[in-house]
Amino acid sequence: MKTIGDGMNIGEAAEKAGVTPKMVRHYESLGLLPKVHRTESGYRVYGESEVHTLRFIKRSRDLGFSVPVIGELVKLWQDRRRSSASVKKVASAHLAELDRKIMEMESMRKTLGHLIHCCHGDDRPDCPILGDLESFVAPATTKAKVKPQTLRASAKGTA
Repeated sequence: MKTIGDGMNIGEAAEKAGVTPKMVRHYESLGLLPKVHRTESGYRVYGESEVHTLRFIKRSRDLGFSVPVIGELVKLWQDRRRSSASVKKVASAHLAELDRKIMEMESMRKTLGHLIHCCHGDDRPDCPILGDLESFVAPATTKAKVKPQTLRASAKGTA
C-alpha cells in the first residue's frame, strides 16, 4: 500500500487497526476519531496515533460498548488526569447491562427449549410453539396519567 509522506493512507491505517476503511470514515463522521490532515488532492493521512485510537475503538466495540459510551471512553482515555473510578463506573454499568441481557436470553432459551420439548414435531397440525406465540398478550406499558393538581389534592386529602 502507498504511504503518504510520514503517514498512511486510509487503507493502510485500517489494515493496521484491524478495521475496514469504511469503518474508519464512519468513526471519523461520529467524532470518535478526530478529523485527520488531508493531502492537496484530498486524501486522508493517518499516523500511528490514529491507528492506536482505531484499535482502542475496535476493542471497545468487540466488548460490546455502544458508540456513545465509546465516545466517553475515548475522552477518558485521552484525559491523563481522569480517575480510574470514572472508567470503572462506565465499565461496571456495561457489565450490569450485559448481565441483564444474558438473564433475558437464558429465560428465552429456557422457554423455547420447553416449547420445543412439548412439540411433537410430526404430521399433527397442533403445535405448542405456535400456540404460545399466538396466545401472547403484551403487558401494559403505560400507566394512566394523573394530572398534577389531582396529586396535590390527594396529598392534602381533598381529592
